[in-house]
Amino acid sequence: MTIKPLIILPDPVLRQLSAPIEQVGDDVRRLADDMLETMYDAPGIGLAAIQIGVPKRMLVIDVSRDDEDKAPQVFINPEIVATSDDLSVYEEGCLSIPNYYAEVERPASITVNYVDRDGIQRTIAADGLLATCLQHEIDHLNGVLFIDHISKLKRDMVIRKFTKAAKSGGKL
Repeated sequence: MTIKPLIILPDPVLRQLSAPIEQVGDDVRRLADDMLETMYDAPGIGLAAIQIGVPKRMLVIDVSRDDEDKAPQVFINPEIVATSDDLSVYEEGCLSIPNYYAEVERPASITVNYVDRDGIQRTIAADGLLATCLQHEIDHLNGVLFIDHISKLKRDMVIRKFTKAAKSGGKL
């Protein structure tokens, strides 16, 4: 397993649409393992493949608490097939937008179809933090960032800050 460098805003790679994974083999499982190691090292609770520069429809999540055993989950070609009318608000952050957090409103519960690391088609009903994390990471696969869910004024400020930092050698 290898820790991969994270793609950071304003890199245009983050806006790319990720392509479906045609077949789950050792290469895809190796990518999943690298993504999990990268996510844990960051540390974070979710990571989409595009965040390490791989435009494939895969994400990893682990929403276990610090005092619990790790519970890594791999989602290949995830697709939200149902959302609740009820909404919830979580303070979100992103490994590709370090040290910036904002409250985002999303459906409180969702149903997602996906393929697991063994190539088996699965469906999961998620609520709470898992639902929020899944929506956040699936957004990445579609070139959408969590800052796209906040006001234009706040979003523009964040983008300006990260663009300036990138021009000055990455110092925030």
